[in-house]
Amino acid sequence: MVDTVLFGACVAVYLSVTLFLGYLGYRQTKNAQDYLIAGKRVSPVILALSYGSTFISTSAIVGFGGMAALYGTGLIWLTVLCIGVGVIIAFILFGKRTRRIGRTLNAYTFPDLMGKRFNSPFMQYATGSMILVAMPLYCAAIIIGGATFINLTMGIDYSLALVGFAVITASYVLFGGIIAVLYTDAMQGLLMFVGMIALMVFTLVAVGGLGEGFAALSNLSPQIPGFMQTAGLHSWTSMPDLGSSAWFTLVTTIVMGVGIGVLAQPQLSVRFLTAKDDRSIHRAVAIGGPFMLVMTGVAFTVGALTNVWFWNNQSQIAWEAAGQDVDKVIPLFINSATPELFVVVFMLVLLAAAMSTLSSLFHTLGTTAGYDLYRHIAKVDRPSKKVTQLGMIVMIVISVALALAMPFNIIARATAMFMGLCACAFLPILVYALYSKRPLALPAKVSLVVGGTSWFLWTVFVHTAEAAQLGICKALFGQVTLLGAPFNVIDPLVIGLPLATVTLAVGVLLSRSRAEAGEEAAGAA
Repeated sequence: MVDTVLFGACVAVYLSVTLFLGYLGYRQTKNAQDYLIAGKRVSPVILALSYGSTFISTSAIVGFGGMAALYGTGLIWLTVLCIGVGVIIAFILFGKRTRRIGRTLNAYTFPDLMGKRFNSPFMQYATGSMILVAMPLYCAAIIIGGATFINLTMGIDYSLALVGFAVITASYVLFGGIIAVLYTDAMQGLLMFVGMIALMVFTLVAVGGLGEGFAALSNLSPQIPGFMQTAGLHSWTSMPDLGSSAWFTLVTTIVMGVGIGVLAQPQLSVRFLTAKDDRSIHRAVAIGGPFMLVMTGVAFTVGALTNVWFWNNQSQIAWEAAGQDVDKVIPLFINSATPELFVVVFMLVLLAAAMSTLSSLFHTLGTTAGYDLYRHIAKVDRPSKKVTQLGMIVMIVISVALALAMPFNIIARATAMFMGLCACAFLPILVYALYSKRPLALPAKVSLVVGGTSWFLWTVFVHTAEAAQLGICKALFGQVTLLGAPFNVIDPLVIGLPLATVTLAVGVLLSRSRAEAGEEAAGAA
């Protein structure tokens, strides 16, 4: 436990700055457009830091850091994708076109962009409905990460920490809108960047340096838990056996699920709608790349090296020391291996990581419920700040309730699930919307339905990690999954994304062939 006076003073300063920035956002929010997309005038620095801190949350630091303690350095491949796909491709190939098309169509949200681009109300409310159903799962994972660290560090009741954390985050988002989110995200991103560098330094000192630490980690390979060795992992410094269940989980769920899923995240896509111009997006890449390298690279490296420290000091690997709960590995390591002052500072880093992502998710849920769906129910086309705030309150309550009900060891998996669903349902239609001169609505509708449905069916009836927890397949068919190895360890992303892409391509070809045939028939007549 840390000194409560020291912790209280640091938290007071942090919250004061956060709420002040939220107040600035409130003061600068003059209308619904400001509340939703910040008046389309965000600078490159704010854009990059907000994007990065929204993407990197306690899921990356606590959840995936803990997974690195179990799977080893193979998670570094996720860092490669986070930079190459999550920053370079996302900003250059997606960001500029999203901003231009969104500005032309006067789009306020991701579902609004889809609806107006395809000239289809169905695309707006179907996309919005999927967000409202799936995003609370991701919100809950973020809330759990923050509450877990508060509970382990301060001894505060877990449920109280969970509710209090969500309420504080919601307070400034509710009133300040996206401007408050952007300002606080930028501040929190800077804090996270500095804190992660310091964590890397403390960790390397604790394990004797980078070379010695990785050598010791390699030598600990015999200590890998038996179930992981059976799954195909034989060294913490190399990839699992190709085609093994551990390999499929690491590559398809953790690396691909997050690394590819980032491209179609609604809360990230809306960042491009706030950019001032294309130059701002280009300049943001130079800031976002290093930020992503430090945030993910440090988390995954430290996560793997915690095994060395726990073995040297407690004769246990990290997974055992944390009570076989990967979500507790990083919080336990911070509390055990670093100075008390840094424990306090890093707690603020985790709070910043969680709050930056959570605030963006709350804002996305509020705008989706209060604008995208409300406009169809009330038959209005102008966004309403009050209705958006009401929608946000409802979705926050649902997210908190879900966090209280979810099991442990869930942070990384819940994150990968949400991002995988977004990739299957949204990525093909987003690419089509951005790069087609005349996108057709019908193929996009079918692709959206096929991507989302195939992801859901594979999750419920085939992928063991989720099917076993849900129990639906067991109740209906008397067995945990309908298919055995290796299918039951292949992530739904690997199935849903290709199906959605092929469906879209075939639908476009058929629609154009019919249109051409109709034109020829009309000409002949």
